[in-house]
Amino acid sequence: MRPVSVCSAALLAAAAVFLSACAGRRAAAPSPDKIANMAFEDIPTLNNDLAVVYKEVTPDYVLTYAENQTEDYPTTQAGYRFAQLVNLRSRGKIQIRMHAGAVLGDEVSTTSQLRLGGIDFVRVSMSTVARYNAESMVLMLPYIYRNSEHMWKVLDGDIGSEVIAGFNGAGFTPLTFFDAGVRSFYFRSPVRNVDDMKGLLIRVQPSGMMQDMVTSLGASPVVVQYENVYAALDKGTVDGAENNWSSYVAMKHYEPAPYFVQDEHMRVPEMVLISDVTKEKLGSDYMKIIKKCAEDAGLYERYLWKEYDAESRQKALDKGVHVSSLSDEQKKKFREAVSPLYEKYCGDSMDLVDKIEQMK
Repeated sequence: MRPVSVCSAALLAAAAVFLSACAGRRAAAPSPDKIANMAFEDIPTLNNDLAVVYKEVTPDYVLTYAENQTEDYPTTQAGYRFAQLVNLRSRGKIQIRMHAGAVLGDEVSTTSQLRLGGIDFVRVSMSTVARYNAESMVLMLPYIYRNSEHMWKVLDGDIGSEVIAGFNGAGFTPLTFFDAGVRSFYFRSPVRNVDDMKGLLIRVQPSGMMQDMVTSLGASPVVVQYENVYAALDKGTVDGAENNWSSYVAMKHYEPAPYFVQDEHMRVPEMVLISDVTKEKLGSDYMKIIKKCAEDAGLYERYLWKEYDAESRQKALDKGVHVSSLSDEQKKKFREAVSPLYEKYCGDSMDLVDKIEQMK
């Protein structure tokens, strides 16, 4: 069997739609190698069919990838990009089939299946797998990162590599980090500084650290299921909540809570994991391809998330949301209020905390 020399008609059609605003930029049909090296903004919206470029090759491996987000979500699209790159660079010998929308289960259940080899790849929040590596909690501490650039310098450097190595023996291996945005508070009425938080009821996830963070800021945490947050805000059961821009807009929380405070208290990275069973089965040569493709897909996901986040923020502004940014002095007060949590949750990893804080 001989690999096709150009991408499928479906891929070209998708690319034409994706680039309709830039008609004429590419007149000729791109080869598979050219697809693999396209600029981020030129990559068409992908799906399983488009991710398989070498359609006339019988693959040695057909692998499964579990994703709980929808088809159009940045992490899902980056997963498809990963599958496409693996298919290209293995010259059709590996196909990866995406299962989006949580059809294989939620993050906890798919991670359990991954460890047994029932699923080959899973995209998860680091908070889901923190129990397999206590040191990973350092990367999720509130206010630990000054900004997005600081976080990526940490994750892409020695600290990120050390944390990844800490998952050795868990039954899976992290391949790359994905962005999941930054979480901030939003309220039913104006909040200008940490003093205004005192006495407020704030919805939080069922997380000990999140509850402790809200308490440290002088407010009272209230655990409410995600789908019930709108009603809780609307009825005044809680005074505020916290999440990233995309969730804030998608769930229309701006209607009952139009005051958004960009305190940027938490950035929780996400990861693409490979089952150690699959890793052993593929061998070192294929794993080199897998690792490189995952890293490239991670860069693509960062690009997609940045665009997605900016669009969500603009939608909120268009709805009349009042956005407040904290000064460095105000943000310092927020951070000082929660600093005791660093020792509580990461007492054995304070050397990493110090390294992150001292990083320029």
